[in-house]
Amino acid sequence: MPNNKSQEVDRFMGELDHPLKDEVERLRTAILGSNDGITEHVKWNAPSFRYAGEDRVTFRLYPVDRAQLVFHRGSRVRADAGDFAFDDDTGLLRWVAEDRAVVALPDAEARERDVVTIVNRWVTT
Repeated sequence: MPNNKSQEVDRFMGELDHPLKDEVERLRTAILGSNDGITEHVKWNAPSFRYAGEDRVTFRLYPVDRAQLVFHRGSRVRADAGDFAFDDDTGLLRWVAEDRAVVALPDAEARERDVVTIVNRWVTT
C-alpha cells in the first residue's frame, strides 16, 4: 500500500456509497503508488491528488451513475489557460476547457497504466 495515502481519504472512502467504489479505490491506489510526490485530500466531495501542494487531478463522483477523473491546474482557471498545451497520445482525455479535461472511469479502469502515466505527466506540467 502506498505510504502517501491520507487518513482523511481513507475515512471518506470507508463511508462512500458509490457503485464504482472499488474501481475508484483501485485507481487511487495505482496513482498514489506511482509517485511519492503525489499526495491526496478530499476536495469537491471526492479524493483529489496534489503535486507540490497544488491540486491537479480530482475524482468527480456525482451523479453516482458515473465517475470521472478531472484534470485541472488548480481550483480556478489560470490566466495562461489559452497558452496551455498538453499532448495526450492515449486519446483518453476529453477536453472540457482549454486547460481542463476529464477521463470517464470505465475507460480509466480499462486503461489504468495509461491513466497513471497521464496523471504523472499532468502533475508536472
